[in-house]
Amino acid sequence: MGALRSVEVCAGAGGLALGLEGAGFEPVLLLDRNPVACETLRLNRPSWQVLEMDLLDFDPVEHRETYDVDLLAAGLPRVKSNATTVRTESVEEIRLLEAAILLAHSIQPRAVLVENVPGLVDSPDLRATREFAHKELEHLGYRLAWFVVNAADFGVPQDRKQGVMVALKERYFDHFVPPAPTVRSHVSVGRALARSMRSRGWPGADAWAADAMAVAPTLVGGSDKRGGADLGPTGTKKAWERMGVNGGALADEVPGPDDSPTGLVKLTVGQAAVLQAFPEEWRFAGRKTAHYRQIGHASPPPVGTALGRAIAAALAS
Repeated sequence: MGALRSVEVCAGAGGLALGLEGAGFEPVLLLDRNPVACETLRLNRPSWQVLEMDLLDFDPVEHRETYDVDLLAAGLPRVKSNATTVRTESVEEIRLLEAAILLAHSIQPRAVLVENVPGLVDSPDLRATREFAHKELEHLGYRLAWFVVNAADFGVPQDRKQGVMVALKERYFDHFVPPAPTVRSHVSVGRALARSMRSRGWPGADAWAADAMAVAPTLVGGSDKRGGADLGPTGTKKAWERMGVNGGALADEVPGPDDSPTGLVKLTVGQAAVLQAFPEEWRFAGRKTAHYRQIGHASPPPVGTALGRAIAAALAS
């Protein structure tokens, strides 16, 4: 099978698109409403067609290249939730999720991929959304699979659980198998960041890396309307502190030879990108906070590759 064709909405900084590219998918169009994220996509892949537009305003009739593609993918803004419930301010996120599902009517892809919070799969508060997906897709000839993946199981140094819906046309569905973990052991923060922590001669780098033996907590990008970048809420900051990291802010550079070998260190935006498993050459548009928000909102590329390969294998059957 040659290159598979895809359309992706809410593409962000390209984490999912980059992962799908690694699985053999070539995007005919990527859509996002954030101008900085669109600039990031164009910086890294000038050949990709990037459309800066709100998903709710998108009309596939004006983009005939989207018809009859192999995959419609949606790395949607995260539905706001706590450990057990979806919060009421998630109305916009749920509308976007439903709008992505409705695109299958006009695009008619062979497969649909939606990823979001783990609650997408089993939260009672998202039952209506799951029922909406079944109602809209099953009568078009799709069958649906719902499951949760953890990015750490695919070599990403981060505990990042993602709820996934994969819908495939009837003839392909029985050949689909959700991706299995690709690593036997998780990659720790210390292992992932040791080289960068040593890069400026910090005397505490090796000791810090040896102590930072857990995977990272889930990175969050925060709201585009909120202030500066940090590594997450209070509980997450405490987890970072146990690994010798100050989660309250980001640094402009890693510690140098004159910095104390003890105490909490701040991570850089580049190190956050490593924790999301972006390749070193991937560039982000905008300034530091915009960089971090794009990184925190992204889907780690290795997860996209694993999902894409599972879908591609089913479509090839």
